[in-house]
Amino acid sequence: MNESTLTTVLEDAGLSPYQAEAYVTVLELGSASATDVADKSGVPDPRIYDVLRDLEQRGYVETYEQDSLHVRAYSPESVLEDLRGRAERFEDAAKEIEGLWESPEIDSHTVSLVKRIDTVLDKAEAKIRAAENQVLVAVSQSQYVRLRDALQDAHDRGVHVRLAIYAEDSSNHSLPPESEFRTVATEVRHRSIPMPLIVLVDRTATCFAPHNLSTNRYGIIVEDRTHAYVFHWFFMAGLWESTEPLFTDEGESVPRTYVNIRNCIRDIAPLLEDGATITATIQGINVESGAEVTLEGEIVDIDYPSLEDAGRDSLFSYLGGQATIIVETDEGVSKVGGWGAVIEDYEATRIVIEDVSYE
Repeated sequence: MNESTLTTVLEDAGLSPYQAEAYVTVLELGSASATDVADKSGVPDPRIYDVLRDLEQRGYVETYEQDSLHVRAYSPESVLEDLRGRAERFEDAAKEIEGLWESPEIDSHTVSLVKRIDTVLDKAEAKIRAAENQVLVAVSQSQYVRLRDALQDAHDRGVHVRLAIYAEDSSNHSLPPESEFRTVATEVRHRSIPMPLIVLVDRTATCFAPHNLSTNRYGIIVEDRTHAYVFHWFFMAGLWESTEPLFTDEGESVPRTYVNIRNCIRDIAPLLEDGATITATIQGINVESGAEVTLEGEIVDIDYPSLEDAGRDSLFSYLGGQATIIVETDEGVSKVGGWGAVIEDYEATRIVIEDVSYE
């Protein structure tokens, strides 16, 4: 580092230009008279005495009388400590700025674009660990490993987890064993075509990033029900229905839990046609007030116009349109819809079929 650069750095550290020039000159001379320092540093003679006294007060130099005012540099330890401390603070500030820029604080109803996929994964992990009802996940194998512990934690707490995993080689040697999948998800599927990263949590939060082979390297973090609804349909229609089943713990026996009303209707429609009595517990939200509710009663009918047209054996679980369950409770008859319900009394977040019986 040359003299000019050193002087500039000292100015950045808080010295005035005259103080920086005088201090560098004192370091070079070792000890010298004030007038010699002024001549060599270019500090005006009338100013040199004030400059040296200011440096002395800061602990950079000491002055002494020897026919005239002389000056010598103190041991640089205190100066070096100050400079290193400043360097650390600058480095910490740089990291903080980088973090705030790449991982902005998420307010309600926001869409944030981030540059690092790790930021998306960090937010996805945090959201999964806070999940209360359901999680939909599409990941590569490496991303699955990153989120595995959070998924296991959510699954252990009774959260309904659907996991779609991209595996170029779907052999048993490449994918985790079923025994592991049983600890992290309610249902697992796979496909050999790359998928974007999508994590949807409790119908409110979405974390998205293009797949690893994409030329676009960015991530989106969304905390908004409307956007989450759009990503939900992309997940179901664009990813989930194109995957191959690996594991599910959703057997035919009851009680059986659903977080998708269309899947529930698909299964109970033929039972109702055959005259079955179906009792259920439905957790949901009052469409008008937004209050959480629990309904317990008998499912007496369904209203799903697409069902008859699609055919019971057709793939219709992701079709749009009305999907309503009519349930009779002790308080009366109520209409229950799925995610985004507007014409029903309640939006179901979880449906548990408690019993199916025939007279």
